[in-house]
Amino acid sequence: MSTEVHAGIARADVVGSLLRPEYLRQARQAVREGRMSEDELRAVEDRAVLEAIALQEAAGLDVITDGEFRRQSWVVTIPLREDPVHKAPLVGFEYLPADPGWWALWKEPNGRPAQLWTTVERQPFVTQRIQVGRDVVTDEYGFLKAHAHVRTKFTIPAPSWHRIFWHREYSRSAYPTPEDFLQDIARYLREHVVRRLRELGCDYIQLDAPNYAQWHVDPGNRAAFEAAGHDMDAELIADAEIDNSVFEDIRGITRAIHICRGNGPGGRWLASGGYDRIADVVFPRLTNYDRLLLEYDSERAGDFTPLRHVLPHHQVVLGLITTKRGEVEDPAQVEARIREAARFVPLARLALSPQCGFASGEQATTTTPAQQEAKLRLVADVARRVWPESRAR
Repeated sequence: MSTEVHAGIARADVVGSLLRPEYLRQARQAVREGRMSEDELRAVEDRAVLEAIALQEAAGLDVITDGEFRRQSWVVTIPLREDPVHKAPLVGFEYLPADPGWWALWKEPNGRPAQLWTTVERQPFVTQRIQVGRDVVTDEYGFLKAHAHVRTKFTIPAPSWHRIFWHREYSRSAYPTPEDFLQDIARYLREHVVRRLRELGCDYIQLDAPNYAQWHVDPGNRAAFEAAGHDMDAELIADAEIDNSVFEDIRGITRAIHICRGNGPGGRWLASGGYDRIADVVFPRLTNYDRLLLEYDSERAGDFTPLRHVLPHHQVVLGLITTKRGEVEDPAQVEARIREAARFVPLARLALSPQCGFASGEQATTTTPAQQEAKLRLVADVARRVWPESRAR
């Protein structure tokens, strides 16, 4: 494809979340304890989002988010933990006792079991047909769009991620199969999220689907799911096809999906393994996506050879800048890795970003605000050097 075709590509991208300011965390705790009203919290969130906008624009990014500052975590649709501060966009689920499941798969930075599941007494599972509880798009995106001076995007979990919320005992009366549930999530995203975002002028929508790498590429994780009764080969195909359906017949916007291996507190992670286990099944099925944001910051992500399976129209955003440690990468090494990836996908179809958000939840300690800013500037600076035709700042 010609350079002209890709002149509008956002070369310097960001995945979504940013470090929560301490005053924002304190405000949320004050609401939980009844010392602050929800209206007062909204004003605090507004301040934080304005600061996030300023930070990203000053860094030189081509596209920005609101830092996900109005969320408990990136899992906004059905929160992983009960929290009176967070009103979920969806209703129809309950927090119920269950085996640890995927929570038991978390690892410490050194690879040892993290046992995060010991802090989870109940998990959310769908028990009724889902309905819309609040308009998450208006609540979050409208303010960002009104105050940003560069391109903006909206992030939300993909349908496939919601598979963990279907339970064989609790969910069958509402949805006989997990695929029935995921298809309903896809309809919700298409009719209530994508449609509303387009009405507000959003032209970049990112679905987050870490499950592809978390459950399928790591042999131990895959075995754990199989032992729990999952047909992993069938589910991989079903998930890709359902995720693809969200953007069926939708054009004129950037349709993106983000895949990573877990971004827990303290640098914890879920999976190790390259994309070769899923690439030939998933990437060709994402026909309705323009952009794949892929984690590539460590050896746990494997090499670039699986990129040979992306479709000819796919842009690949290389997540080469880590959010799991504070040391800022060497620009020359980042550029060298981009050019290595260009052996499999033309340079004109590549872009750069951090490998994940800086704070998938409210708590994050792997980077400082100063390191976060330096890494965002690094993304923009390297992008300008590698793709000099991209918009200068």
